[in-house]
Amino acid sequence: MLRLFLAAIMFWIVPPASVGAQTLRPAPVAGAFGYADAADLVLAAPVVVDAVIRSTARIKGAEAAGVAPGRQRLYVTADVLALIRGAGGTPPRIGYLLDVAPDANGKYPKLKKARVLLLARPVPGAPDQLQLVAPDAQLDWTPDTDARVRAIVQAAVAPDSPPPVKGIGNAFHVPGALPGEGETQVFVQTADNTPMSLSVLRRPGERPRWAVALGEVVDEAAGPPPRDTLLWYRLACGLPATLPERATTTLSGADAERAQADYAFVLAQLGPCGRTRGG
Repeated sequence: MLRLFLAAIMFWIVPPASVGAQTLRPAPVAGAFGYADAADLVLAAPVVVDAVIRSTARIKGAEAAGVAPGRQRLYVTADVLALIRGAGGTPPRIGYLLDVAPDANGKYPKLKKARVLLLARPVPGAPDQLQLVAPDAQLDWTPDTDARVRAIVQAAVAPDSPPPVKGIGNAFHVPGALPGEGETQVFVQTADNTPMSLSVLRRPGERPRWAVALGEVVDEAAGPPPRDTLLWYRLACGLPATLPERATTTLSGADAERAQADYAFVLAQLGPCGRTRGG
């Protein structure tokens, strides 16, 4: 039965062209993922499941083709505790493939009864089977990881969820009446064309203030997004490292330099994206 199942869905679970890349990434260490790593996985996953592993079976032969040296491919059966994300529900028991690596002592993990979070997509024609969205998309369950994953899911499905950043549109700078005073506005291009803009306000004797606005009108009360939120992630991980020259072609040399400096100020305030898993 298992061999017949694997033969039927192997194409969907491990596409031949991507086997090598998918089996080389190390499995996640509990608590090692930051917000950006978690968001990358959650946003790619139409199905997010809280589950307990019931059993594992080692896959050998042709079905294990492409497994990195020293690793084992397992067929995992798990009991669903909660469906965190997923249209149409999920059966109480599901199965999926997982490649596992040995620890420093050469021992493979004992997964039976382990509680995990699965970031996955459904397998066409097999409602009780899932495909992990990445080799490291099985996360050890901890209260912190569970809370972070649920918060990202909630933010992603919200009506006002911030869209992915595609690039930068035009930038403008208006000098003030006093030396050192001025305002810069940078228009951000988004995947669904939702208006987004960055603004930096400088006044003599005050710290620069910046804000992000979602919408046509800039809210005077708006401010920077809190770190480790979906809007922060979209900006910190999506904005280019420098303001493109084409964004300031309509500005004078001095105004263009100020716009570049204000954009760099925003990036510094956002801080690094913080990815550790390479994508």
